[in-house]
Amino acid sequence: MILRWLLASYAHQMTRQKIQETVAQAWQQVSGEPVARRPADLPPCDVALVLSTEVEAEGLAKQLEGKVTTRCATFVEHAGRWCDRQVVIAECGLGAAAAERATADVIAIHHPAWVVSAGFAAALAGHLRRGHVLMADRVIDSDKREWTVGLQLDPAVLAEAKGLHVGRLLSVDRLVHDPAQKLALGQEYAALACDMETQAVAQCCQREKVRFLSVRVISDAVDDRWPPEIEALLDQRSWAGKFGAAAGAMWKRPAWVKDLLQLQEQAELASNRLAQFCAGVIPQLER
Repeated sequence: MILRWLLASYAHQMTRQKIQETVAQAWQQVSGEPVARRPADLPPCDVALVLSTEVEAEGLAKQLEGKVTTRCATFVEHAGRWCDRQVVIAECGLGAAAAERATADVIAIHHPAWVVSAGFAAALAGHLRRGHVLMADRVIDSDKREWTVGLQLDPAVLAEAKGLHVGRLLSVDRLVHDPAQKLALGQEYAALACDMETQAVAQCCQREKVRFLSVRVISDAVDDRWPPEIEALLDQRSWAGKFGAAAGAMWKRPAWVKDLLQLQEQAELASNRLAQFCAGVIPQLER
């Protein structure tokens, strides 16, 4: 989860999310109609991938043929062809509420055959390393409500797939960055990794009776630690506090900017790894 909270991406995404919410509210007040409407000339959508941030979606969006990007009310959409499928990539914003709103609107607008909750996740078990992939067969939230994905892979295929894991994914409502806390969550919930959105996407798909999958690339392992400046930045509740912490960090240790650049490089690698794996998954999904 560390890579998703790079300062630049965080500020950019939050600003975008506020604009989307304002547009949605304004449209509903003026027209009295819900925002999600499907134009008649849209091609059928085979697969919709819901991701939180531009950082996570970048590697996938680059794969689209004839890509068209649209700023919708609750998400930013990239639509095009990929792996002989009509694909929509939706950047929904951070957290469960944003993921639920965007998933509901994507389903209402595009009627996809499949919805995939994709992006980064933090490992909760020591054998998951950075760059590994988790395909969830179950999703659980912090209240221990559980959704079964129904994913079944041949054990022989799983054994041959280096770095691929199948198991339970935990969705949490807060950042998890302490190694001891990661291990404790993994043991309490019998989960291999955690994110902040998949539960909301799974719940929406269950309600709308749309087929669902989850694909998460591990962006930070259990023993990965954040630079102290990043931890101090994210512990701040207000924007003034966040920017104050950033300015203070640059004054005390200017080299911490290098840490941000390294994290950005890691994020690009993780996004490309996610795209590479999804390129093998999408062609296997029924239309």
